[in-house]
Amino acid sequence: MKIEFQRKIDRVVGKVLCRLLSLFPRKKDKEGITPSSSKILVILLSEMGSLVLAHPMFTYLKKHHPGAKIFVLVFKKNRECLETLNIVPSSNILTVHGDSLTALLKDSIRFVFKMRKEKIDGVIDCELFSRISSIYAFLSGAGLRVGFHPHTQEGLYRGDFINRPVLYNPYRHISRQFVTLATAMENGNGFPLVKRNVDEDVFGIPTLNPDADQQELLKIRLKRDFPETTGKELVLLYPGGGLLPIRAWPLNNYCTIAMNLIAKGYVVGIIGMKEDAPLAEVISSKCQSQYCIDLTGYTRTIMELITLLHFGSLLITNDGGPGHFASLTPIPSIIFFGPETPALYGPLSEKAVSLYEPLPCSPCVTAYNHRKSPCDGNNVCLKAIHPEEVFDKACELLKIDTISPIIL
Repeated sequence: MKIEFQRKIDRVVGKVLCRLLSLFPRKKDKEGITPSSSKILVILLSEMGSLVLAHPMFTYLKKHHPGAKIFVLVFKKNRECLETLNIVPSSNILTVHGDSLTALLKDSIRFVFKMRKEKIDGVIDCELFSRISSIYAFLSGAGLRVGFHPHTQEGLYRGDFINRPVLYNPYRHISRQFVTLATAMENGNGFPLVKRNVDEDVFGIPTLNPDADQQELLKIRLKRDFPETTGKELVLLYPGGGLLPIRAWPLNNYCTIAMNLIAKGYVVGIIGMKEDAPLAEVISSKCQSQYCIDLTGYTRTIMELITLLHFGSLLITNDGGPGHFASLTPIPSIIFFGPETPALYGPLSEKAVSLYEPLPCSPCVTAYNHRKSPCDGNNVCLKAIHPEEVFDKACELLKIDTISPIIL
């Protein structure tokens, strides 16, 4: 389904369903779930990067509910990411297909029956932007339902059947808000819930190390397909905007950066989905160099992408999945923000540099507008980040000089 159609369905049908379900008597809130035998469902349907940012929440749940059986509901396209992160057993990953309304309805019915059969004790609804997740939380049959709530803020209406409502805070990093949701399962007194911080040890992000065979296989492929790059350091660029093209730094700026890195002796690899191939073609045409290589669609799995990131010296990327996957590897990264803010969605890595020009209208993609920017594609906030600034930061991270002038 196209994202605009999803917004319309959620806005029209979602509101009606949430109103109707709110007419049912609230299920009595439990004092808490038993850490040794509980069944917990986590609903996290959004982009793959959010699964990485949710890692601290899962660490918290495993630490405080060591005997719990944790299920996770994601869109089918995000299943591989969750399996790669190895957060829960593969058998505990539940999926719904989001590409068509018919498939979504069929999978939703299947999911509800499975959760009712499992007799879920508690559900954590991590979604901000859609109402379908709160409907899933209600239909799961769980006695304890945790989710974001506006309280005295306007907007974000998602029904009145979340019996552990947690204040959504647009000024607090989303990874910390996810942990707050998990904490709310143990605290049913006072509103807003969870007026305390948690130990910082849960916010560490692990490094995913591909095994030797995976690394060797990818090295052989790269050497076979791009022999001219052997022995040179690799810088990776991700110019795609994913579901939200407004998050993309101007393509001409990526061309400028690519030409300058090649002039410094680096190989530049353009990564992304197969659909991003036209972007790679533009950059390659501008560079006119054998050292600019098209890697869009080249990695066949997320683990292969993570392996490729292990090989790279630097990643330059728009806000999105690749920047968060980079936080699971040793590679430093430069990530562009504007329509969204790193204060809320920045990667959990000390090696990540977030470039952000906070204009009066930025960030404009929020939980309150279904991530629909009013800028109509004119992302001045990203255009304000100049190639010279990015190149200087890239040279700093690569530990090389910037004496030669930048090629424009």
